Amino acid sequence: MKIAYLSTFYPFRGGITHFNHSLYNEFKKEHEIKAFTFIRQYPDILFPGKTQLVTEEDNIEKIPAKQILDTINPFSYIKTANEILKYKPDILVMKYWMPFFAPALGYVAGKLKKSGTKVITVLDNVIPHEKKFYDIPFSKYFLKRNSGFVVMSDTVKNDLLSLKPDAKYIFNEHPLYDHFGDIIDKEVAREKLNIPKDKKVLLYFGFVRDYKGLDLLLEAMAQLPDDYYLIIAGEVYGDDKKYFDLIDKLKIQNKLNVNLRYIRDDEVQLFFSAADVNVLPYRSATQSGILSIAYHFELPVLVTDVGSLKQAVDSSKSGMIIPKAEADMIAESVIEFFNSGQLPQFIMGIKEYKKLNSWKNLAKNIIAFINEL
Repeated sequence: MKIAYLSTFYPFRGGITHFNHSLYNEFKKEHEIKAFTFIRQYPDILFPGKTQLVTEEDNIEKIPAKQILDTINPFSYIKTANEILKYKPDILVMKYWMPFFAPALGYVAGKLKKSGTKVITVLDNVIPHEKKFYDIPFSKYFLKRNSGFVVMSDTVKNDLLSLKPDAKYIFNEHPLYDHFGDIIDKEVAREKLNIPKDKKVLLYFGFVRDYKGLDLLLEAMAQLPDDYYLIIAGEVYGDDKKYFDLIDKLKIQNKLNVNLRYIRDDEVQLFFSAADVNVLPYRSATQSGILSIAYHFELPVLVTDVGSLKQAVDSSKSGMIIPKAEADMIAESVIEFFNSGQLPQFIMGIKEYKKLNSWKNLAKNIIAFINEL
């Protein structure tokens, strides 16, 4: 089968890129495939991080993607559609995670679908966490220009059906990321990060955004005894001053290892290997690729009861649920986790989950779905 894949690829960085690279490589094993990506993904005013692009320090696979689509230049929409049409694909695969991309991706999808190409989109979000007035009409515009969808959580499935009741879709759990290296001995990892070996270590990992609740976790740390320790590893979307101010206010500097910056691929294994549990104190969520990284490193998780995070943890038996996104609830759940004695069961659940959720299965399921459309 001949596949065109339009989404975020090298030289862009981040979780979406990691997903696309992994699925591209799996498709490539059995199909002809060509990747297309952005000239400009976000205008700078809409991107509060440090940079959208890889740096010299980043260790990332260089997928050969053609840079062609500019999200704020409609002429590039036409050029992109025509370039992909020249390739004559059987399938166009895309990824959708915020309505800002709907005009660009929707135009290309519509042109390809009209030509007879089947258009399949993997949906991260249909209705985003940080809502805008244009979210619903933009998403409706995009959705109706697709042939089918891949959803990875019930929350996304329900949002999809609320906007497009006749949508054709398949449900597939998020595959586990497997390109961050192997688990490192815990003592070695802690020594490299200068973390005391006798602490109960929590990890907060990934891009820091308001809805992801780092402030709640910091407040929870202030309530926990001194033998609890938190690693923070991720770049802040926006100004990081408010987090440093909160840390000063709470006087918890000696309980933290703070890395408010982009984490390179070759550093990821160090942070996950050093921790006892990965905490996702989110105020809202649909799903999270962070869980897939935690499971790769066989690290149990604590997640708030929002979106489909609970569903993911329940199905994998990989950790515990925090009843509410509140600091005292987070603190209580952390203590319960360490006192429960269930760590071996959580790790066993993760190992079983790893066997079922591979990139090979996702690619195979997408192809089977396309053949049924």
